[in-house]
Amino acid sequence: MSTLTAVDEADALEQLHRLGCTDGLPVVIPTPERVARCVLATGADPTTSLGVMGPLSALTTIERVATNAVMAGCDPDHMPIVVATLRALLRPEYDLSEAQSTTHSTAPLIVVSGPLASACGIAGGFGALGPGHRANATIGRAVRLCLINIGGARPGASDMALLGQPGKFTMCITENSAESPWEPCSVAAGFDPFESVVTVIGVEGPHSVVFVDDADDPDSALRLLRVLARAIANPGSNNAFMRTGSVAVAINPDHAAVLARAGLGRADVQRELHRLATNLRGDLRELNPAFAGSGDAGDELHALPSPDHVLVLVAGGGGLYSTVFPSWSAGAHLNPILHERIEADQACEVPASG
Repeated sequence: MSTLTAVDEADALEQLHRLGCTDGLPVVIPTPERVARCVLATGADPTTSLGVMGPLSALTTIERVATNAVMAGCDPDHMPIVVATLRALLRPEYDLSEAQSTTHSTAPLIVVSGPLASACGIAGGFGALGPGHRANATIGRAVRLCLINIGGARPGASDMALLGQPGKFTMCITENSAESPWEPCSVAAGFDPFESVVTVIGVEGPHSVVFVDDADDPDSALRLLRVLARAIANPGSNNAFMRTGSVAVAINPDHAAVLARAGLGRADVQRELHRLATNLRGDLRELNPAFAGSGDAGDELHALPSPDHVLVLVAGGGGLYSTVFPSWSAGAHLNPILHERIEADQACEVPASG
């Protein structure tokens, strides 16, 4: 990895902007001392590689990851989470090279579960997607800067997203476990409650879904599920037309309470959202005939392959709005939900210099 020289930090920042090494916003200058602190927090050799990142096909070394984490404003304690996220993105199932170069606006949604989420100050309540939460913002941003500077995904050159989206700056949250009626999504995926886990899924930007509960209405929970399913099956989305991929659904605590009051667990919600998120072939044919396929106009088409393709989490503050994140639905592995254990045993605190 080459080292740049500058007369001061202002000059260094201008160089990084000029070289296309930023996301367009100012960055923390990655001096050797700052990078070394982040490398040390991983407990790994700086030359250790997590894998090859496309489309540039460059080695994702710990030193390179640390450099981008410094630029993003990460604390060294955030490094294990950044590393685990990149391990997930570098798994073949994520199809990172294709996701980096598609014309779709896909970006990784990072959900951190377990003890490290709270220890690092990751927010899962009001405004969790930002702004205002350092850990959320910098962890997601560190991943994005790695995708730019290691993977080479630059707008209009190799990142061909037609418009992009704000989630391409950063999109990292945790679950609102304190107000959730269900176990964390990592536990539902088979991990121990005391393990810290990153869940990653490639998604579009968040789509707000409004719902007003009526505690006297026995069908209130079903109405909520139906409106969430309508957002999932939105006939402008790839999920509706390709009928592949996964989605994330962030249910606010008040809406989660409505579902829990009806006796529904997370698996029940996944099953019902899959069942209800449908379109008629004829309706899709009127909009985009090329994607509708052959068959009767009355055919009911599921927007998702199975209930396992719905990532359900409780997040945000209580109120009227929950959120659906549609997905790209493409690539050889069709946009799966991926989980990666965070290896934090080797993380260490660097004492302040005297």
